[in-house]
Amino acid sequence: MDTGTHIVMGFALCGIATLDPIVTADPATKYAVMTAAVIGSQAPDIDTLLKLRNNAVYIRNHRGATHSVPAVVLWPLLITGVLFFIFPDANVLHLWLWSQIAVFLHVFVDIFNAYGTQALRPFSPRWVALGVINTFDPFIFTMHIIGLLLWAFGLHPGYTFIVIYAILIGYYILRFQMQSAVRNAVRRLIPDAEEIIIAPTIRFNQWRIAVKSLEHFYVARGYRRSVTILDKYKRVPVPESVLFEAAKKDANLDAFLHFSPVYRWEVAEYNDCYEVKFIDLRYRNNGYYPFVAIVQLDFDYKIIGSYTGWIFSEEKLRKKLTFPQFDQN
Repeated sequence: MDTGTHIVMGFALCGIATLDPIVTADPATKYAVMTAAVIGSQAPDIDTLLKLRNNAVYIRNHRGATHSVPAVVLWPLLITGVLFFIFPDANVLHLWLWSQIAVFLHVFVDIFNAYGTQALRPFSPRWVALGVINTFDPFIFTMHIIGLLLWAFGLHPGYTFIVIYAILIGYYILRFQMQSAVRNAVRRLIPDAEEIIIAPTIRFNQWRIAVKSLEHFYVARGYRRSVTILDKYKRVPVPESVLFEAAKKDANLDAFLHFSPVYRWEVAEYNDCYEVKFIDLRYRNNGYYPFVAIVQLDFDYKIIGSYTGWIFSEEKLRKKLTFPQFDQN
C-alpha cells in the first residue's frame, strides 16, 4: 500500500488497541503501544530510502528483505526495545504484541498489491503479489478516514474500527471475485494463455492485463467482466549474442529483469552506439509503456549509459540517460 494508507492503518490500530484492557489501564503502556502501532505500520518501508541511491538498487530491494519473515520478527523486537527505553513503565509483553500486529499487518496488506513483496524470504525468493488491491485504493483510505473522524466525534475507536475492518474484509472478498471474473474472461478470449497477470487500477472496475501465450504477448484492459485486447506482440526470445550478454551486465537492466515477469525488447543502432531497450508490458498507460530499462553500448560492447524506472515520455527518458549526447539520427 502507499505511505498514506499505512499511516491511517497505524492510527486505526491505535483505536483497536483501546480494546486491550492492559493498554487502557496504564498511561505508559497506552502511549507506548500507540506509538508502536504508528511506527510499526511504517517500519518495513524504510527501504524506500534506497531511492536516494538509484532506481536499480531500489527496484531490486524494495519490499524485499525489510518485508521478509526475519524482518517481521525483528522489527517488533527493535521497536519494543526502543520504546521500552522511552516508556520503562510500559507492559513490555503488550508493547511487543501491538508492535508485532502493526508490522505483520503492513506486510500482509502489501501482498494484495500487484507489486507484492518477498514475504516468504528466506524460504522462497519469489514475489507474492495477489494483484487485487491497487497500491492506493480510494475506498480503503476513505474508510480509515471515516473511522478517524468518528473517533474524533466521540465514538469508541475500538468498536468503530472493528466494524470498518469487517467491511474491508468483505471488500477484499469482492475484489477477489471481480479479479476471478476478469481472469475467466481472459481465458475465454485467449484459450492458449499460459500466464495471466491481472493488476488493479485506481478505478474500481478497471484492470490492467498482461498475458503470455505460447507465441504471443497480449496487453489488455479489463472492465467489469469484459476484456479488450489493446496490443499483441510476437514472443521473441532474448538473443544469445555478445550485445545482449554485455547489456545484461548492467545493474539497471539486471534490476529490471529481476522485477519484471513479462516484457518485450528492442534494439536500435545509432551513429555512435547500440541501444538495447526492455519494456515491461504490465503498466500500459494511455498507449505508452512507462516502465523500461535501457542500455547504451559503444561498438566495442562497453556500457556507456543506462536507466531503469518509470518514464512517461521519450524526451524525459533521453534526459535520464547518462549519455544523452549521442547523435541518434
